[in-house]
Amino acid sequence: MALAHPKRALLLVMMEPEEGYADELNAWYDEEHLPERLSCPGFIAARRFELLESSPVGQPRYLALYDLESSEVLSSEAYLAMVPPSAWSKRLLPHVKVTRNVYTEITKQPSRDGGN
Repeated sequence: MALAHPKRALLLVMMEPEEGYADELNAWYDEEHLPERLSCPGFIAARRFELLESSPVGQPRYLALYDLESSEVLSSEAYLAMVPPSAWSKRLLPHVKVTRNVYTEITKQPSRDGGN
């Protein structure tokens, strides 16, 4: 009997920094946050995006997508070990509105890369 494989997941994070914090948010993401997350087992890939047009009221300027082996990665020991935020995170994040959503894949046919 074949073992059931957990369904892949997607972590979607939208961010809107307060005025004057965009440069620091981008530096934090590039220098600390993304490398830390990508070092965690179960994180497959990460991509960041910036809204093309000026941000309408209520629309976040930045979007990050993380491909995960499964949603269970977010409750793994390795991930939870990163939970105590760094000093930089503690200083920056109060100035950034963050919306975070986790999705599980419902694709019925395997993707071209052989995933679930």
